[in-house]
Amino acid sequence: MIIKPEVLCKKLGLAFNDPQLFIMALTHRSASFNNNERLEFLGDSILGFVIAQKLYDTFPDASEGALSRLRASLVNEATLAELARKHQVGDALVLGSGELKSGGFRRDSILSDALEAIMGALFKDQGIAACQQWIEHLFAEKLQTLSLNNGQKDPKTQLQELMQAKKIELPDYQLITMSGPSHEQTFKVKCTVSLIEDASIGTGISRKKAEQSAAELMLELLNKDSQ
Repeated sequence: MIIKPEVLCKKLGLAFNDPQLFIMALTHRSASFNNNERLEFLGDSILGFVIAQKLYDTFPDASEGALSRLRASLVNEATLAELARKHQVGDALVLGSGELKSGGFRRDSILSDALEAIMGALFKDQGIAACQQWIEHLFAEKLQTLSLNNGQKDPKTQLQELMQAKKIELPDYQLITMSGPSHEQTFKVKCTVSLIEDASIGTGISRKKAEQSAAELMLELLNKDSQ
């Protein structure tokens, strides 16, 4: 813990009637039996509901499938971890010695779980209206830039389905390099398909993001090759 819970609470624009709920939301299971797992379970459901309702109201003509893809583009571990880092949630986490040594405060899964636990804690402390208002504020920037195009399938899925449709081998992804300090690593991945000889090289802050980047570039190569 680098910053105190009350400092983070104020930074997030929150004020708890029961501050212990907020502290529990920041406590990982490695540190205490009274940890954030149950609050994370609750927050996960609340987040899905709030975002689903917001998308339903914002995109009245969108199909169920499009709405589901839009929700998936927002409600996922990477997005939640990104928001947690933006608000320095990791600096206030209560972790066991093992997780501290291994850099658990930087791990996407721990950060995203903590953010959902905060949502669960806020719901228990102040109810759904306050929770909904805070979640919409937290996601405001991402919601503003959202369009139905964001609900399209991600590049890796698109490329895989293209290969399946052509009944050929699935794309192959190989990690080429992983560089930089542990908290700011850059991954470089090569993607190859049997349709063309050229390979695509993608980069990202995680292997998953690098693979998505490589898949997107491969789709562009395939599009050019077919013209």
